[in-house]
Amino acid sequence: MFSASKLSDDQKTALHAWAAEGASIADLQKRLKDDFDIAITYMDARFLVLDLGIVLQDTPKEEAKPADEVPAKPEPTGVVTVTMDSLALPDALVSGKVSFSDGETAIWMLDQYGRPGLDADTPGYRPSPEDIVEFQKQLAELVRKTGY
Repeated sequence: MFSASKLSDDQKTALHAWAAEGASIADLQKRLKDDFDIAITYMDARFLVLDLGIVLQDTPKEEAKPADEVPAKPEPTGVVTVTMDSLALPDALVSGKVSFSDGETAIWMLDQYGRPGLDADTPGYRPSPEDIVEFQKQLAELVRKTGY
């Protein structure tokens, strides 16, 4: 185990200066090796920071996106497409994804009793009646093809 008493006053001053510049524990460990040829473990570097009372600077975290920023609307395709998952969702006999003609997407499922479920990516989304009819046609054909 490395001890802080093995460092000179210049080395201790350098450690404090590096930490004030925003260096992390890993940075301090690397700079000790590069500048002073002192190889220590990360754990030793952590203890050294504690022993010397070095204050590490908090790195600023990325700012969260503003709540008023709305994600881009899906691109309308004009076509309804239905796919089936190779592994069904829990409590579902079969499940998959659907993309409606206006670009909105949803997850669909049929439970063991044949009851359908649709979970749109956009809360409160309601597909057009034409899209529902096309979805039902494609879903029925897809389920028939796979043997359910």
